[in-house]
Amino acid sequence: MESVWPIVLMGAAGLLVGGTYSMFRQERRAAAVVCGVLALVALAGAVLWWWPQGAA
Repeated sequence: MESVWPIVLMGAAGLLVGGTYSMFRQERRAAAVVCGVLALVALAGAVLWWWPQGAA
């Protein structure tokens, strides 16, 4: 079985994107930026986890 962590990270990124949108609508720009950055980090972590390690 493959690792489930990339899926968990993508789920967290999705929740954080929703939080970003919610904070943006409430005009809490600083919180929206923080949530957006965390969403990008979680998504980048998921993509890098799935990235092939190379042919060895």
